[in-house]
Amino acid sequence: MKNTDLQETLYISEIFHSIQGESTYSGLPCSFIRLAGCNLNCLYCDTKYAITTKNSKKLTIDEIIQNVKEKNCKLVEITGGEPLAQDGVISLSQALIKENFKVLFETNGSLAINKLPQSVIKILDCKCPSSGESEQMLFDNFSFLDEKDEIKFVISDRTDYEYAVTIINKYNLYSKTNKILFSPIYTEEHKFAAELVDWVLNDNLQVRINMQLHKILWNHEERGR
Repeated sequence: MKNTDLQETLYISEIFHSIQGESTYSGLPCSFIRLAGCNLNCLYCDTKYAITTKNSKKLTIDEIIQNVKEKNCKLVEITGGEPLAQDGVISLSQALIKENFKVLFETNGSLAINKLPQSVIKILDCKCPSSGESEQMLFDNFSFLDEKDEIKFVISDRTDYEYAVTIINKYNLYSKTNKILFSPIYTEEHKFAAELVDWVLNDNLQVRINMQLHKILWNHEERGR
């Protein structure tokens, strides 16, 4: 990568070190690069502070890389906001890979993922009706996923559940990856999560219940230590 690429700037909401709270990597130490700005405004969004670039800071890719190196952790997640809302995130992904980081990339599924490096592990959040943004999904993105990638559905109610099942069948998602995640909306005593488990078992779905570990361990508004 050219040195000029490393001077490209991105709006960054925060960079922090914690454990991975979701996905099949849940529980592993992970450094997070949260980009600011999002093209969607989901009703249940738990990172509203990152929807705009208002309270963010501009960092060069080189500054971001150096910050992450200080965390001494080879697992890194790029998240947002919506990271693909900034063109420079492609160069950031390439730079992290060049530095031998294992890169997870969480995206809301509404913007094209085809320019991301092949080795990036994509976690595509397919929006269900309760998000208020399900009409914004770019379903062509499923064509660019492979077996290492993950598809997440945040489930708030029975309508979301039935919608997710419909999408899985319509786009034959089991042929893309066996890492299909059903993430129950957070409730204090996890009652809805237990209900969701019953639906999954009754329908014999081959999906993973994706609890948000960080919200169980700490205050549900915190992201870690």
